[in-house]
Amino acid sequence: MIKLYETGAYYADGKLIPDDGHAAEALAAMGRAVPKEEARKRTIAYSILEAHNTSGNMDDLRIKFDAMASHDITYVGIVQTARASGLERFPLPYVLTNCHNSLCAVGGTINEDDHMFGLSAAKKYGGIYVPAHQAVIHQYMREMMSGCGKMILGSDSHTRYGALGTMAIGEGGPELVKQLLCRTYDIKRPQVVAVYLTGRPHRGVGPQDVALAIIGAVFKKGYVKNKVMEFIGDGIANLNVEYRNGIDVMTTETTCLSSVWATDGQVEDYFEIHGRKEAYKRLAPGDAAYYDGVVYVDLSTVKPMIAMPFHPSNAYEIDELNANLMDILAEVEREGAKSIDNPAIHFTLRDKVKDGRLLVDQGVIAGCAGGTYDNICDAADILAGHSIGADEFSLSVYPSSQPVFISLVENGAIAKLMQTGATVRTAFCGPCFGAGDVPANGGLSIRHSTRNFPNREGSKPGNGQIASVALMDARSIAATALNHGVLTPATDLDIDFTKPKYVFHGEVYDNRVYDGVGRAQPELPLKFGPNIADWPEMSPLTEHLLLDVDAFITDPVTTTDELIPSGETSSYRSNPLKLAEFTLSRKDPAYVGAAKNSQKWETLRREKGTAFDDRSPDCPIHKIRAIDGFQEVDGGTIGCGSLVYAVKPGDGSAREQAASCQKVLGGWANIAREYATKRYRSNLINWGMLPFVVSGEPPFAKYDAVFIPNIRRAVAEKQAEITAYAFTKEGTKPFTLTLGDLTDDERDIILAGCLINYYRAQN
Repeated sequence: MIKLYETGAYYADGKLIPDDGHAAEALAAMGRAVPKEEARKRTIAYSILEAHNTSGNMDDLRIKFDAMASHDITYVGIVQTARASGLERFPLPYVLTNCHNSLCAVGGTINEDDHMFGLSAAKKYGGIYVPAHQAVIHQYMREMMSGCGKMILGSDSHTRYGALGTMAIGEGGPELVKQLLCRTYDIKRPQVVAVYLTGRPHRGVGPQDVALAIIGAVFKKGYVKNKVMEFIGDGIANLNVEYRNGIDVMTTETTCLSSVWATDGQVEDYFEIHGRKEAYKRLAPGDAAYYDGVVYVDLSTVKPMIAMPFHPSNAYEIDELNANLMDILAEVEREGAKSIDNPAIHFTLRDKVKDGRLLVDQGVIAGCAGGTYDNICDAADILAGHSIGADEFSLSVYPSSQPVFISLVENGAIAKLMQTGATVRTAFCGPCFGAGDVPANGGLSIRHSTRNFPNREGSKPGNGQIASVALMDARSIAATALNHGVLTPATDLDIDFTKPKYVFHGEVYDNRVYDGVGRAQPELPLKFGPNIADWPEMSPLTEHLLLDVDAFITDPVTTTDELIPSGETSSYRSNPLKLAEFTLSRKDPAYVGAAKNSQKWETLRREKGTAFDDRSPDCPIHKIRAIDGFQEVDGGTIGCGSLVYAVKPGDGSAREQAASCQKVLGGWANIAREYATKRYRSNLINWGMLPFVVSGEPPFAKYDAVFIPNIRRAVAEKQAEITAYAFTKEGTKPFTLTLGDLTDDERDIILAGCLINYYRAQN
């Protein structure tokens, strides 16, 4: 059972006391009477945020982190941005891992060129460099950088180490740049929601099952959006640390800001095993702590789960799916077709039903969620002595780090798996974002990984290709492999899990990882490959804006994978201009050409000193001058380019390129009903783009234009509402835009045109 409280709650003497009007009496009877605002300060999250806040005001936080992490499709852009803004050395431990482009399979030398850039940056600025195949980013950070009470910032959305007492946040690259330039991460104090765990999971139920059940309960309601999830309750003691890590990493898919867990002796043992016992301290909420909501989870009621395409929240119990197979698959097909948005593709899953059972084509256990030691050991126990079959079904397993791999070799798990016909690979994030184990067209893959968005697993709907990913726990994936691809929950099996002891082989990192923290060598050069390019010049915000609506997306939610695809684009993330060619390529292939055409007016204004050709009757300046008060407007004060409209953009990845690619193509703004995540909205701001919000249906359509007068003044003077004008086929329509809360620094960044301009001016 998962229950969402309709109110907040106090937590005292290990009990939840709902804030239902009688809480004060109950607390007084317990001798725990405390004002609500004081009780809010007694959460674990509050204490960690307070320790890292530099503003002196806990309502307006300015956070400095203890460490940071990036991988090889984000760190080049981050270092380049920081370098252009005045970077001299890394002021905090910064880990550069190589787990996304580690196959070096696309574009000739460019992947390894990025790696050499990363190593040279670690040497020059004093960072940590983890070579390819050594560890996926989040496993390394768990093993070597986490610590109770710490805060870590990562340029990957699944930056989550809460089970180890570490509040970690995934953000776009510019937020990491701010830390490298000794600035702060600025947010309003987030609400904190308790995730109360009780009971014990049944044998065969794994961490992904618990995570998917929670995501399914909270995502669509926005129950924890931009909040901190704080895990408490007697059920924590019934989960080992790897199990907790597996639940915790998936909290990203709830759209929460961060997560943290109460810690205990098992966490202390984890740090001791990894040679870092000093990283442990006990974390627990103070007596009568107040939470802004509660997710109540009885672990004993959780069954093996499956998240059907195309979102982790599209979750069903496997037993429920099997019992109602054709009806549920028909509903998944109907909803999935909306996400694909390509009438040329016939999306079907019902053709996978054979003799009343769902037959899948592929299983993958990988990455920061699936590739952990316990998951693979349990999968090996299920499959030991059997065969996965010689037909279409295949199984791939990716241990999350070389130390994990070695221990799995030593205890025999790797041999058990390989003897079944499964293949075992090195640490790699590719299956999660579409650069590894791409299914065949029409294929259905079950994966213990983090996401199953459309366009995520490597197929290209725009090219008529479609494959589907469903998320499952490693144990049920192994059970399905045991049955040669017939969907099977692990609880159907009678397995004695051996639970072999883990032995950490830290010598792997001692022998191979470059650690230059505190030893910057500024005299050393950066190593540039031919694909690594600087950011183009970007204009400050102009007095007025005239923007073409070059993308108009009506999907309920737009993911960052749809704004800039993953997979094959990853090799070009070191080259802003080349990468921009992929913007919206799988959602709106005409967008890039349209945006470039809209950009031409700005190019004329900025590069050639001219603005509009007033002699042409089609010149947009005439429509602007027809508006009362703008008869004499100077065309040179009008910035021209494009905007993207989407109902709710930005779900999913933290990748800054979802925003920066629009900027490179002349984008000045997004207009949305709301933004799916804080991190996407932050990316827009840091690239000098205006995160407008419109109430209700917009008055414009695709390829209409929007004139936003006096926008520079509106931003500088903190105007709550901004009057804009839509130039449509039916005429000019005034309407209202808002920008929401912006910090003073965010306003200055937008005025400067982007984060690089902002810091360059200061330096």
